[in-house]
Amino acid sequence: MRKVLLPHTLEELSEVLNAEPQATVYAGGTDLLVKLRQGLVDSPCLVCLERIEDLKGVREHGHQVFIGACSSHAALLGNPIIRSNFPVLTKALELLGSPAIRNMGTIGGNLCTASPAADSLPPLYVLDAEVEIWSRNTSRRMALKAFILGPGKTSLQPREIVSGIWVRKAPGYNLHHFEKVGQRKALAISIASLAALLRVSENGVIGEARFAWGSVGPTIITIPEVEKALVGNRLSRPILEKAACLARSAVEPIDDIRASAKYRRLVSGNLMLRLLIHQREGCH
Repeated sequence: MRKVLLPHTLEELSEVLNAEPQATVYAGGTDLLVKLRQGLVDSPCLVCLERIEDLKGVREHGHQVFIGACSSHAALLGNPIIRSNFPVLTKALELLGSPAIRNMGTIGGNLCTASPAADSLPPLYVLDAEVEIWSRNTSRRMALKAFILGPGKTSLQPREIVSGIWVRKAPGYNLHHFEKVGQRKALAISIASLAALLRVSENGVIGEARFAWGSVGPTIITIPEVEKALVGNRLSRPILEKAACLARSAVEPIDDIRASAKYRRLVSGNLMLRLLIHQREGCH
């Protein structure tokens, strides 16, 4: 019989992890429950974090925002701090799964799954998010890019959990966009996705650009050469065509049951070209 424990505080969690060092920790369980049904997890003890209030909510700290790891996707979508400061993340969360998944799944769980197809990761990459990692005696922060090591692999050590995410407000960007391509319009695992932040002047010149691609490499892909190629130029089809070629050359897709590497490479560039549409629409 598998044991399930539900601590209510971080202090209780510390005691539980000390007593059950082999425990599997989870929050919403949308990924874990599937693995349990498939027999891919063989842990004698499960520890659920959903009742620990310190791991939930959104709090402003000056120019930074703390997002509790156990905040559900639905809760974040309804949060005015997230919606007003991070439209790129809001758009990704709107496309993530179904209403049931958004109500159960958590932002911390999406990080810890470390899937290159995770919808929340590209926006958090362009936002330069930091992960707060908690353990019994201390907490530490590290860049999300350093936290994600590969498919399903993170920097978490035994008896550590992700307690939250720190994101700096980015008021200088006036084009926030996230888009993904899947095999269907809803409930789709992305074949390729793109998060974009751009600062564009009134006459259309790009002052700063940030991009992150999902599902086209072992982790989220960022390409500084693409960003540099845009800065100082007008946001136009010719310059985006040039940048799209650089992107197609730099991504590292694979063939799988959802799409070929060739198609993913093509889509990676095409998603950049669609920025022109969203600029004309005045899309955040």
